Amino acid sequence: MNFIVLCSSRGTTFQATIDAMKNGKLTAKCLGIITDKQDRECLQKATANDIPSIVVDRKTDEPPEEYDMRLTAAIRTLQARSQASGTPVIALMGWLHILSPVFLMQFRSHVINVHPSLLPKYGGKGMYGNHVHKAVLQAKETESGISLHMVEQEVDTGKVLIQKTCPVYPDDSADTLRLRVQGLEKEWYPRLLEMMERGEVRL
Repeated sequence: MNFIVLCSSRGTTFQATIDAMKNGKLTAKCLGIITDKQDRECLQKATANDIPSIVVDRKTDEPPEEYDMRLTAAIRTLQARSQASGTPVIALMGWLHILSPVFLMQFRSHVINVHPSLLPKYGGKGMYGNHVHKAVLQAKETESGISLHMVEQEVDTGKVLIQKTCPVYPDDSADTLRLRVQGLEKEWYPRLLEMMERGEVRL
């Protein structure tokens, strides 16, 4: 199985995926990473590990459909460079832009994401990063976790592939909870990719 990463963050989960490929726990092939800014830390991680990368800058007031057309062109470029056939899995790892229906139709049933809560709780527009963790704490939940899911046109509504939980402690802050949840992301995103490679999980 081939996959391409979309990342517009520091790339901590991307680094965990690189580590899994290096130690043999992940045998699926990463064709490259696409990010939205030249100064993203995930780009540095790609360069340090000889992973092909493309920066697709977002232009001011650019319609989402036009941006996603350029994003699609970048994906096709990475495919051509690797001479890979078939449609790759598009793995969102800290991708901060909502994908347009035009993009999702082109890569239908091939786009996956991780959300830092137990969906359907605390999902939807505006629910990302510490916004999620603050909401979990305000609701006095006793557990949180991650949902690895397929991406559909409505935000955070796609089929859940894997959910993993962690405790929420009375003295947690949004930051301490975030670190615990990120630990699950770094462990289970590479594991999901390998399960897909082995045919144990199908999109």
